[in-house]
Amino acid sequence: MTRLRGVIELWWSELPQAPAVRWASLFFSLHVLTLLLSVAASEAFLATAGLAYLIHLLQPATRSAGLRQAIAFPPFKLPLLLFCLATVNSVLWSADPSLGGFAVRKLVLFLILLLSINLVASPRHLRVLLLGLFFEAAVAGLVGMAQFIIQYDWVRHVHPNFTYIYLTVTRIHGFMGHWMNFGGQQMLLFCAVLAFLLLSNRAIPGEASNLARSRRESPRTDLGEVPRFARNDTMESGAARKYHWLVLTIVSISLVLNFTRGVWLGCLVATLYIVARWKPRMLWAVPVLVVVLGLAAPSLIRRRLFMAFHPRQDPSLAIRLEMWGVGLKMVREHPWVGVGPGNIPVLYPKYLPPGTTALVGYHDHLHDNFVQLAAERGLPCLIAWVWFMLALGGQVLRTRRRLSSQSWVADAAIAAWLAFLAEGFFEFNFGTSPVLMVFLFLMSTPFIAERFDQRCARPRNPTCAG
Repeated sequence: MTRLRGVIELWWSELPQAPAVRWASLFFSLHVLTLLLSVAASEAFLATAGLAYLIHLLQPATRSAGLRQAIAFPPFKLPLLLFCLATVNSVLWSADPSLGGFAVRKLVLFLILLLSINLVASPRHLRVLLLGLFFEAAVAGLVGMAQFIIQYDWVRHVHPNFTYIYLTVTRIHGFMGHWMNFGGQQMLLFCAVLAFLLLSNRAIPGEASNLARSRRESPRTDLGEVPRFARNDTMESGAARKYHWLVLTIVSISLVLNFTRGVWLGCLVATLYIVARWKPRMLWAVPVLVVVLGLAAPSLIRRRLFMAFHPRQDPSLAIRLEMWGVGLKMVREHPWVGVGPGNIPVLYPKYLPPGTTALVGYHDHLHDNFVQLAAERGLPCLIAWVWFMLALGGQVLRTRRRLSSQSWVADAAIAAWLAFLAEGFFEFNFGTSPVLMVFLFLMSTPFIAERFDQRCARPRNPTCAG
């Protein structure tokens, strides 16, 4: 109990001094640490963090007391602003503007980029958030694996001749309400854990020297011995790395059992990037390993892979071909503002070929980021989104070159960016809040690390203390 209290007090002491922004930082931490557990709770914590931070910014007392720091904005404001404006404009011009309210409210999620850069208070704070997400990904993976075992046992006894159909129609979903949300989140955490295991080999900038100095000055305090998570060897010890290899294994198995091929593709692309950064000469091993695992996989996995090359025989791919045709027709007729957010399922039958009916399936979106945004919000909005995504990826690459240490965080973000785009050719993951929130946080971590680099370059900066 004393050790736990010491951990809590040590972490609390590192949060910003101003009361409102301290609470904002705490609530943002809870937002991150509930991303894989509950969408409602995570969004509630995000809203509370934003409100607390706004209160902090509006308080003149913080300015006079010297507790107010300059707001750090992400370096891609213009394309993000244009995307938001184009989204709102498409709602105003749509056939039924009332259906676009959800898309407009979802724009609030981009506050994650702003809040994370300003509210993650120290290198240790960032590390705890990442470790927490790693742990939750493993727990969610175990829950998904248990769901698969229960589901497979039921289908095998009740519908033994339709096992593949049932397991692909009702898939494992972890703590999320839908398998696509679960698969997308696990894919992004797979990128982060793999990047950490292969590419992290140095401590956070300034942390080792500051930790050594703090131990020399005060080896034991009223908080007790320095907690294990606060030590420099937390991410470097053999036991810790074995634990994270176990996390990666659990996440990987849950992704395979999720049966979502777009997610598999995203993981493959991310793995190629990370291996190229790790040992480029080992790149040949990735496709070889994929082929070997594919041939050795159970029949359900092999069939899932086989059907990907026969789209007309696979219902999930056949309906995507129909959706993309409908979406392109919408773009041709409404190139500037689209049909409007939320209007696609209502107008979908109108854009089918004459004399045909829609295939049975989910038609609320078009299962492709590019087609969806163009059809729903118009080509200008698509151009703004592409600009935003390219600016985001480009800034992370430039930030990676500037980081004096912990470049693995940037590599994890780049891998997640590649995986997100790859899956986005077959799923509207940019419009899925649970996946988008994880994506935005991971993409913000390189800018957080760079800010710490700049702070730790100053002598005796308390935010670098270990």
